[in-house]
Amino acid sequence: MNISKVARLTGLTAKTLRYYESIGLIPEPERTDNGYRSYNDSLLRRIRFIKNAREAGFNLDECRELLILHDNECRTSAEVKALTLAKIAELEQRIAQMQQLLQGLRCLADQCHGDQQPECPIMEALDGYKEVRSIEK
Repeated sequence: MNISKVARLTGLTAKTLRYYESIGLIPEPERTDNGYRSYNDSLLRRIRFIKNAREAGFNLDECRELLILHDNECRTSAEVKALTLAKIAELEQRIAQMQQLLQGLRCLADQCHGDQQPECPIMEALDGYKEVRSIEK
């Protein structure tokens, strides 16, 4: 299969596939006589594995770790579970941070009159945040 067919089958772009190849996430596919990449079913399966892992929230380094485990017949499910539990903890922390941001924005929106006047608690809060951030640097 050529790169455009693999892109169609996986929902990834050709650019993404070439990037995965350039960083060693997938092996370089064989080349046809005219120099085009030729992907086999095994490589297609690996690409789908990466795509599924990415959609599950794993970053590229974590995908690399998962692929190493995937390729290791001596792996233990405990190793895979540990990576997954670490990802869950990270996502829970990010969700908590996002919920705090959401609560803060809702509070600011509630304080804003949303009228034709220039005074706006949202702008004041953001301006104050900017000053605090510049002092911290």
